[in-house]
Amino acid sequence: MSSNTLIAVIVVAVVVVIALTALLWALARRRHLRERFGPEYERTVEEQGGRKAAERDLRAREERHDSLDIKELSAERRDHYAQEWSGVQQQFVDHPQGSVAEADELVTRLMGERGYPTDEGYSGQVRDLSVEHGRTLEEYRAAHAVKVRSGAGEATTEELRGAMVHYRALFEELLSDQRSR
Repeated sequence: MSSNTLIAVIVVAVVVVIALTALLWALARRRHLRERFGPEYERTVEEQGGRKAAERDLRAREERHDSLDIKELSAERRDHYAQEWSGVQQQFVDHPQGSVAEADELVTRLMGERGYPTDEGYSGQVRDLSVEHGRTLEEYRAAHAVKVRSGAGEATTEELRGAMVHYRALFEELLSDQRSR
């Protein structure tokens, strides 16, 4: 075998190894995003029109989230929020629409105290929550949709009851500092 042939074989082998390494890295990164974001991964793929754009968006969410100062609540603050939630639930029987609106406001305040920015509105909250609470996010979306329809007088009492259950799922997760992954 000539030295030129040997060099060509080595170059091809190196290129193949580099290509395989890049492919394995990309697959590991995709698996990481799927596991971290749960159902939010597929939702983002659909919204962004493809995996490449979705993965770029999800990585940007991770970077943003990493820059946030997310903190646990003290036992005293957790008890305070738990009592507030109990009060909101008790009001549901007499004021279902108001209770759903209060549940939304309470979840937003809890997010703010934990360190999630709340000044960018609902879509910003969804983006920031998706990193650690991707599996519970659909609950929040469903609850928020009912709250919006309720504001227009278009939600039934049963839908409002469902919204309270959905809000509670995210509320409890945020309150206990659990992550849905």
